[in-house]
Amino acid sequence: MKKVCLAVLAAVAVSAATTMVIIQGAQALPLTTLDFSAANRRAPIAGLYDWSKAGYRGGVNLPGDADINPGCRVTPNVTPNDGLDDSAGLQAAIDFVRANCSPGASYNRLSLITLPAGTLNVSRQIGVDADYLVIRGAGATGASATRIVFRPDANTRYDTLTDDGSDWDEDAMVSGSAKGGWIWPGRGLFRVQSRAVHSSYASEYAAAPANRKDLFEGTVNVHWKAGLKLRAKPGETGFAARTGDTVVYLATSGSMSAFAVGGLVNIRAANSMSFYEQQQALPTGFELQNIHMRQQIFTIAAVDMTNRTVTVNKPLEFDVPITSTSDGSAPIGGAVYDSKASPIVDPVVGVGFENFSLTQDMPSLNPADAVHNYGNMSPADEMHGIVFKWAADSWVRGIRAEMTGSHPIVTEEAYHLQIVGNQLDGAWNKGKGGNGYFRGSRVWDSLYAGNTSRNLRHFTFQWSASGNVVIGNDFDSDLNLHGGWERHNLFELNTVQVAFDHRSGSCTANCGEEGGGGPDTSTWYPIWWGAGKKAVKWSGATGPRNVFYRNTMSKQATSGGPYSAYYSDPNRVFQFGWTGSAYKHLSIAGTPIADWASNETRDYAGGQGVDASMTFAGPSIFLKSLGTASPAPTTAPPSPSPSPSPSPTGSGCLTVRTVQTSVWSTGYGMDVFIKNNCAAPTLTWTVEFDLPAGTTVSSSWSSVRTQTGQHYRFTPASFNGDINPGQEEDFGFNAAGTGLPLHLTAR
Repeated sequence: MKKVCLAVLAAVAVSAATTMVIIQGAQALPLTTLDFSAANRRAPIAGLYDWSKAGYRGGVNLPGDADINPGCRVTPNVTPNDGLDDSAGLQAAIDFVRANCSPGASYNRLSLITLPAGTLNVSRQIGVDADYLVIRGAGATGASATRIVFRPDANTRYDTLTDDGSDWDEDAMVSGSAKGGWIWPGRGLFRVQSRAVHSSYASEYAAAPANRKDLFEGTVNVHWKAGLKLRAKPGETGFAARTGDTVVYLATSGSMSAFAVGGLVNIRAANSMSFYEQQQALPTGFELQNIHMRQQIFTIAAVDMTNRTVTVNKPLEFDVPITSTSDGSAPIGGAVYDSKASPIVDPVVGVGFENFSLTQDMPSLNPADAVHNYGNMSPADEMHGIVFKWAADSWVRGIRAEMTGSHPIVTEEAYHLQIVGNQLDGAWNKGKGGNGYFRGSRVWDSLYAGNTSRNLRHFTFQWSASGNVVIGNDFDSDLNLHGGWERHNLFELNTVQVAFDHRSGSCTANCGEEGGGGPDTSTWYPIWWGAGKKAVKWSGATGPRNVFYRNTMSKQATSGGPYSAYYSDPNRVFQFGWTGSAYKHLSIAGTPIADWASNETRDYAGGQGVDASMTFAGPSIFLKSLGTASPAPTTAPPSPSPSPSPSPTGSGCLTVRTVQTSVWSTGYGMDVFIKNNCAAPTLTWTVEFDLPAGTTVSSSWSSVRTQTGQHYRFTPASFNGDINPGQEEDFGFNAAGTGLPLHLTAR
C-alpha cells in the first residue's frame, strides 16, 4: 500500500487509503443557516452509528416565540447597572416559574424569563430547576446587550483546597455524610439541576451551613438512593444485559415505582478487572476505581412490573455485568461493586439559555495573563458558567462567555442537549484538576454546532459520553477524547487551528492535569486520544468508534513556525478505536501506546486502532444537505450598536463597524461586523486595520488572522465567509494595549 507523508508535520505517515488530513476548503456553510431539522438528517450510513436523533428532543427544531405561553412571561425584579446584587431577584423569578408555570407547561408551552439590557450582578449559584423555561437576554454583544457579571461570594467560593493550594479539594469539603464530590463537576453561575433532597438526608440538609447545603441538593437522583441492582438475564449467569440488548433485568427486590414509560434511566455497568484489561490499562500503579465508567441515559420504552424488567429506547452499547466480579474478574481493591439501573427521579427538562453574555469578574487578575496559561490562576474561584446535571432536552444558543472561572459550559449526566451558536473565550483556571474545558462529560445524544471557542484548554468528551455530534465549530484548542470509554461521537466540518503554545507546559502556576499529574513536554495536536495507561489515572481509555470526517485541522508544530494541515483526506471516514468490527486500542506495531503525547502523528491504520477503510462523498455524515434552513421564529436580539470610533467604512459592497465588548486596564475585547450592501451574496471578505504602537492583537476568533508589523488582516473562518444581501457576519479579537484600530477597511 502506497505511503503518503505529510512533510509539513514531521513525517505524519498515514497510508494513501487511510490518510487523515482534512482538505482545506471542504468547509461548512454558516451554522446560522444549517438545517438541523429531522427532515434534513441523514439516515444511518451502513457501517456507522446512527446520529440522526442527536440534539434537542431527538431532532425537533429549537423553540421559538410561538412556543411561549403568554401567561408565563416573567420579568425578574432586578435593575440593571445599579451595582446591586441581582442574585435574589433572578432566583425568585425561577422559583416563581417552577411553582406557578412548570406544573402545566410543556415543550410547546414554555415559560420565558426576559433579562433586561445592561449589567446584572450575581454573587451565588443560580439554581435552574424549573422545567420548560427559557432565560433570554437582550443580546450578547453591543450597547443594548445583557451582561451577567459573576462575583462569587464567600459561601460560593471553595474553602477547601488541596494541600499545595493548587486545586479545589472536593473530598475535603464535607458536611455530615456528604462530600464535595456530590456536586461534581462543581459550582457555576447557572446550575440546571434538581434541588430536591432525598428524605434520608433531610436532617443533615437542615443542619448544614450555607456553604454546604448544595451538597445535598439533587440527591433524589443519586444512584446509591434511586438505583436498583440487577440480576442475570435468561441464559446468562453473570450479565443483566449484553451489547445490543434493549431489555435490562432488575434485581428481585426493590421498588420500581420510579420507572415509568417516557421517563429517563441511567444504565450503569460496574468496572471490572476484565474491563480494565480491555482498555490496555494494566498493570498500573494508579488506583483502580470501583465506579460505573460505562453508563448511558436512555428513555424508558417499557416497564414490566411482573417480570421486573425495563426496556430502553435504543440498543445498549456495552455489556452490563451484575457486579464487578460477575464477569469472572477478581475484586477491585478487595471490594465487589454493583451495576445499577438508576431512574432519573427528578430530571430538569426543556430549559434554554439565549442571547446574553456572562463573565466571572476577577479584579486582581488580567485576562491577558490567561492566554496560553494552562494553570489555575485562582483555584478557589473554579466556578463554571452553565452546568447541566440530570438534565435533558435543553439548549444554549447565542451566549457569549468571557473569562469564566473554569468550564464555560459543562455537563454531568445530560441527554439530548443542543449547544449552538455560542462564543466562548477564556477561563481563569485551566490547570491542575481538569479546568477550563468546553466539557461534555456523561453527555449523550447531544449536538454541539456553530460555536466559537477561544483560549480554553480543550473541547472534551469524557466519562462515557456517546452519540454526540460536533459540527461546524471553530476551535483554537484540541478535540480531546479525554478518557472514560467515550464512544460513537462524530466530529465533522469543524475548523481546528492549534498553536504551538497550546500545551500543558505553557503554565505559570498550579500546573498539571486531571488526576493530579504534572505537565509534560508535548504540544497538543488537533486530536487527543486517551490511552489506557495514561487515562487510567483519572478514569480509563477512550472507547470505540469516535469518528472524524471533513474537518479543517492545522497545527503549529514549532514555536513561531507555520501552521500545517493535519489529517486531510476529504472523503475518508476515520473511526478511532475500531477494527471495523470491534474495539481496538491504538497501537504501534501491535503494542498499545501508553500515551498519546509524542505519538500524535503516527500511522494507526492497518489494524493499529484507526479504521479508515470507508470513504464517503457526501458533504456531511449527519446532514443530507448543507443548505439553508428557515429562520427560527425566535425574537432576534437587537443589532449591536457600533462603538464611537471608527465609523463604518469599506469598499465596494462591504462596510465594516466595530463594537467594544469589554475593557480592562491593559486591553479590551472587540467585535467586528461586516455588512453586505449588495443585491447578491458575497462569498468571502477581508478586513484590514492598523493598531498604534504598543497595542497588539493577543487572540481572535471566527477568522483567520495574519500580521505584518502593526498591520492586521482578517479573512473568514470555515463558517462565516458568505454574507447574504443586507446581512452581517462578524469576528472578534482581544487586544493587549488600549489603542483602537486605525484605517479600518473591508473588501
